Amino acid sequence: MSPGRAFSDATRTRGRFSSARTPTETGLIPFITQREGEEAAEDTLMLLEPSPGRLRLYYQDEAAQDRDWRGVLWARCSFNPVDGKKRPTGRPMWKMVHPFRQRMTMQAMRCQVCAGRARTPLGFIFLAGPRDLDPEAPLVLTNQPPVCAEHARAAARLCPHLEQNPMVFLARSAPLYGVIGTLYGYGADGVQVLARPEQPLPYGHANLSTILASQLVRRLSSFSVVELDELLHALQASA
Repeated sequence: MSPGRAFSDATRTRGRFSSARTPTETGLIPFITQREGEEAAEDTLMLLEPSPGRLRLYYQDEAAQDRDWRGVLWARCSFNPVDGKKRPTGRPMWKMVHPFRQRMTMQAMRCQVCAGRARTPLGFIFLAGPRDLDPEAPLVLTNQPPVCAEHARAAARLCPHLEQNPMVFLARSAPLYGVIGTLYGYGADGVQVLARPEQPLPYGHANLSTILASQLVRRLSSFSVVELDELLHALQASA
């Protein structure tokens, strides 16, 4: 199985949490889930030529937070007010992922459910569908932020794609790899979409200067595939 299987058109703009929830978790909404009222910002994209023959994508009113630490431009999405616990408000759009919150949790290695610290004494926990990733592939890539030990079971139950039988990766190392996004260029209508690559573009790729990123991707390395219950029992015993 190709490591790129997890990066279908659906996962470019959508997460894997749906409205199928268990009765005990009706109030639990993953931090990365987009909420009603949070909308894509008005398109103010333009292309400039900072050096001969090299185009770069910009916002007309660009701000520092529009680019990640590698200089890649990111899709804008508005934010709803937060509650007293500084969590997003609004009805969840269960199949949608907020690009900034996905980027923040993935970059800082925070839990995608609670945004708390995801590191455990044994490593980072990443979940994937039972047929999504091939552990033997040369590159094992994920656009799913890690989960903390407290919310690993909840994440597995909330996400029907995981079939309550997720493939669990315990990673000691998960370096940043690149981004998923949309490539822009000049066309008959001016600046327009040229392509939506099926595979993530690695940092350093020549086309990153004209991509509008929507999800951050990490490469799993120094990992083992484990059973979730066994892992959580081992973590409990080591506490």
